[in-house]
Amino acid sequence: MNPIAITLIVLLLAIVAFVWNKIPVGIVAIGVALALYVTGINSFEQTIAGFGDPVIIFIAALFVVGEGLDATGVTTWAGQRLTARAGTKRSRIVVLVSLLVAVLTALISVNGAVAALVPMVVVLALRIKQPPSQLLMPLAFAAHAGSLLLLSGTPVNVLISELAVPAAGRPIGYVEFALVGIPLLVGTVLIIVLFGPRLLPHREAEHAARDLSTHAETLVAQYSLDPARPVFDRDSGLTEVVVAPRSEFIGETVFPGMVTESGRLVIVAVQRSGEDQGRTVLAAGDVMLLQGTWEALSAEAVADPNVVVIDDPDQVRRQAVPLSGRAWAAIAILAGMVLLLAIGIVPPAIAALVAAGAMVLLRVVTVAQAHRSISWTTLILVAGMIPLSTAIQGSGAADLIANGIVDALGGASPYLLVLGLSLVTVILGQLISNMATALILAPIAVAVAAETGISPLPLLMAVAVSAAASFLTPVATPANTMVMGPGGYRFGDYWKLGLPLVALFVLVATLVVPIFWPF
Repeated sequence: MNPIAITLIVLLLAIVAFVWNKIPVGIVAIGVALALYVTGINSFEQTIAGFGDPVIIFIAALFVVGEGLDATGVTTWAGQRLTARAGTKRSRIVVLVSLLVAVLTALISVNGAVAALVPMVVVLALRIKQPPSQLLMPLAFAAHAGSLLLLSGTPVNVLISELAVPAAGRPIGYVEFALVGIPLLVGTVLIIVLFGPRLLPHREAEHAARDLSTHAETLVAQYSLDPARPVFDRDSGLTEVVVAPRSEFIGETVFPGMVTESGRLVIVAVQRSGEDQGRTVLAAGDVMLLQGTWEALSAEAVADPNVVVIDDPDQVRRQAVPLSGRAWAAIAILAGMVLLLAIGIVPPAIAALVAAGAMVLLRVVTVAQAHRSISWTTLILVAGMIPLSTAIQGSGAADLIANGIVDALGGASPYLLVLGLSLVTVILGQLISNMATALILAPIAVAVAAETGISPLPLLMAVAVSAAASFLTPVATPANTMVMGPGGYRFGDYWKLGLPLVALFVLVATLVVPIFWPF
């Protein structure tokens, strides 16, 4: 069978599997890579290349950097400041969250910004009594708009800027992208605020996070603790544990003030059926309030099979004690990574790896936290779909589609030509990575500009803008995938809000781009 036909069939089956939503997305992605290998479309090296792609390393490292910001309370602190300014009004919170993620995206890329802010936004949703589904998709979509504020917002921008040098004699400047990035961000926020409540699902996630920001007050009231004395600080805190059935602690005598066997934790209080106990013999279901360093609480209470922790002390610390002692280290590491990305003296993956390593070496996060922070589903999905991008490009399928549009519109108005390129870019960008889409269409844009005698800059920028319009499916970008679980989204939820945003991006690419980069 023709390689183009095989590739398109695999692509169609992948889309059907994603829409069906009965098979884990990671399994679908691996199946796609294997199908392309078995049919001979891709070589063995091309099949596994996705797992060693610099993009995968870059994304994984950014998860760790985001974990550092979250673990030290930086994102929680930002969220609290945001909540204090926005109150509980949804529209104001959406605007401020969108602006925050857009600025962060411009500095550390879409995936890093979304990964860092998802926990904060979930908590914000709970505080204003909204399901996370009302805020998380806007978070991801606003990040896509923010990716066009600066050159460092996305690798696509770097590609477009580099291609502009031989084609037009100059690169696209670091802040030049903001000429379209600002109107795109403003339009995106307006659409989300005006249409989001009706187009977004009102659906609770299966495993929603709890708002623990006032947990200290809750424990003080529950256990009649001294309210002038702080129960949480940067170094130590409290956690509740329940004596498990068949626990080895059943029958042990305990009392408030007793030090545990390790010497690292103190029993502050014991309750049975909500009543305080003095010296007592433990029974199944008894609740103990333990005090110690956050490290000891996480290492001993959480890991002990004899008790069940009610609230993870690590999550309590992040929400109730913002800005830990290593917060400034996390901020400094982020600033250093942004500087490396802005200067461009090392590849983005190296800059992110240096930052992730610094987070561990400076004890901003532990090795275990770094491992847990990485979304393996996201990495497998991206790595498995990269071979499909390779096949679409290598088999000639993408060129066949794109060249057909270009041939049909090449002699028409340059605006119509830009519109055609934008539509092809948008369509491919929903199915494969926007980086792969840009790699396919940007060289074609340059060739078309040379044939028609117009400047390549408006065509290249149109590709960049349209490649960012990845709004219609959860697999269009890793950021879309990241919010799928916490938001309780389904595959078909994305296009409803995504469609008007796609229209906005295509409109900007067709009509606004030529104003700043004339034909």
